[in-house]
Amino acid sequence: MLCSPLSKSNVVFLKGGPVNLSTQNANLNTRSPHSLGRRNFIASTALASIVAPLAATDSRSLADDDASKATSVSSDLVKPPAGKRILISCKLTMIAKEVEGKKLSIVERLQLADKAGFDGVDFDEAGLFSVEEARDAVRKSGVFAHNAINHDHWKSRLTLADEAIRAKGVANIEHCLHVSHAIGGSAVLIVIGRGEDGSPQEVDDRARTEIKKLLPLAASLGQSILIENVWNKIHYDHDAPPEQTADKFVAFVDSFNSPWVGMYYDIGNHWKYGQPREWLNAFGRRAVKLDIKGFSRAKNKFVDITSADDDVPWGEVRKGLDDIGFCGWTTAEVSGGGLERLTIVRKQMEKALLG
Repeated sequence: MLCSPLSKSNVVFLKGGPVNLSTQNANLNTRSPHSLGRRNFIASTALASIVAPLAATDSRSLADDDASKATSVSSDLVKPPAGKRILISCKLTMIAKEVEGKKLSIVERLQLADKAGFDGVDFDEAGLFSVEEARDAVRKSGVFAHNAINHDHWKSRLTLADEAIRAKGVANIEHCLHVSHAIGGSAVLIVIGRGEDGSPQEVDDRARTEIKKLLPLAASLGQSILIENVWNKIHYDHDAPPEQTADKFVAFVDSFNSPWVGMYYDIGNHWKYGQPREWLNAFGRRAVKLDIKGFSRAKNKFVDITSADDDVPWGEVRKGLDDIGFCGWTTAEVSGGGLERLTIVRKQMEKALLG
């Protein structure tokens, strides 16, 4: 930025010697026009003729500098496609790390998802990167990343009795919150723990206590903390037959009474236990994002999305999404690979979610 003399000093030089602007202005402000002598009047007029052009120049310089900064910042922004109600992404872990014997950088891996036609990526390897590394990778790739995950949540569980391990779990989520914010995402997916870590009341209380510690940071960064429904024996009956409700998940989310806590609803995970459309209606606004995978009740195993073995009622899923007016990110969580495999998965997701 160009600096005028006024930005460096309050002294300017007039004929007859230096004049301190601060002192002169103070004098002008406190003395009446009648008390100004001819000499001071001339000096003040001269000052005005100097100050006005300098102020204008300085103002223009500041404006030019701000515009330059804005252009620089805007060139670093990575944006998702605009105007799409359902956005389709894949997990970063699904993207091959090596293709035809060549190891891919994180930037190349992100770009591979873009080539496969995904709208973005869920940065689910957040624990392997610093905040700066994740931010720079997304910026260099030009591929939008909407979320962050640290898979260490299975080890450093929020439901364990050991407070030191729970504290490590909280630190991991804090890191993910910072990563998601830096890459332009809006949330962090968490698994709160395992039902075997205590009684239902104990695991809920421990997880709730730790998540509450994270809410100020989440709010300050504008990041949601989203709980994934997984086979961890929490908030559902693992050994009971299908047609269970989502009521326990809803009650846990609502216990926070916070706009920063919601669900990352994995449809395939709990097709084994309940009807997706009913669960979507139960979750409503709480279902902020969705994980997508195929599952066969008949064979009791995960399968490709919309494959012949996949009996997830995707038509009912679409109706459920319409019921709650869902808009947002959906992410595949299936076996991945290179460009060909990723393209197949993307097309499967479009068939399942868009019909």
